[in-house]
Amino acid sequence: MTSASKPGEVPAIDADIVRHLGWLRVERRLAARSLVLYEAAFVHLQRSAEATGVALREAQMHHVRRWAAQRHSSGLAPRSIALELSAWRGFYRWLGREGFVGANPVAGVRAPRAARPLPKALSVDHAVALVQHRPEGGDPALVARDVAIAELLYSSGLRVGELVGLDVSAADGAAGWIDAADAAAHVLGKGSKRRSVPVGAPALQAIAAWLGHRGGLANPDERALFVGTRGGRVTASQVRAGLKATAIAAGMPTHVHPHMLRHSFASHLLQSSGDLRAVQELLGHANIQTTQVYTKLDFGHLSKIYDAAHPRARRK
Repeated sequence: MTSASKPGEVPAIDADIVRHLGWLRVERRLAARSLVLYEAAFVHLQRSAEATGVALREAQMHHVRRWAAQRHSSGLAPRSIALELSAWRGFYRWLGREGFVGANPVAGVRAPRAARPLPKALSVDHAVALVQHRPEGGDPALVARDVAIAELLYSSGLRVGELVGLDVSAADGAAGWIDAADAAAHVLGKGSKRRSVPVGAPALQAIAAWLGHRGGLANPDERALFVGTRGGRVTASQVRAGLKATAIAAGMPTHVHPHMLRHSFASHLLQSSGDLRAVQELLGHANIQTTQVYTKLDFGHLSKIYDAAHPRARRK
């Protein structure tokens, strides 16, 4: 064990850590950048042990839990703590193989759970402006296709994988299809679970307009509803690229991707209906906790209305 270092001072690296870093470099062949990150994690481990008065080889699980909690209190992000714990865990696993420790004190320690970021959604005005945008000067068939895709994503909250899996009809083996008569999309979602969602009139009109062009692009035996320039089923990356181009042309203030339209669909529906269970069913979420994130978006919307409208809410 090295002598305790002063606060802010870089301590002399413990001999076990030096040998472990050498093993990572030679045996694991870690990149130089990775070695730098590992060394930084080990320096924090050594400082924590020194401050506690514990030799690295004598550390116990309760020590490691305390050190991880201290890292969290210092403002380190949960993901960064998880990376440090992973490095520490590997260090003690190596010490165990070398016969220096009997148990890994990091084995049962987990980083604090990272706060789940709120999904980004467009405002109602921006969402409507996006799906109503009609680019000028492009290939009419591709324009019609991209308009139909944008309308359908926002109208029905489909995942991009569900959208590209749509076929023209409900033939045998179809993963999904649009039933224009019932104004519904039948899709195959996560976990191979089927569900049906309503399709709005503007989306149905846009799909009908696209079908008028589809025959000029699709290969003779192609069953996909949406096809690319080579006549085969459109890919998720092509959908993302087309939506991105449409959003830029429509003057959207942020990068728009297919899942943002799914978030917008859910958020706007919840704002209007307040029916969380219905939104859960429409999104195809197995767990309502997944859907509850949209209640936070909804509260943010209500807070803005309150701040703008209530005479005692305005902040000076």
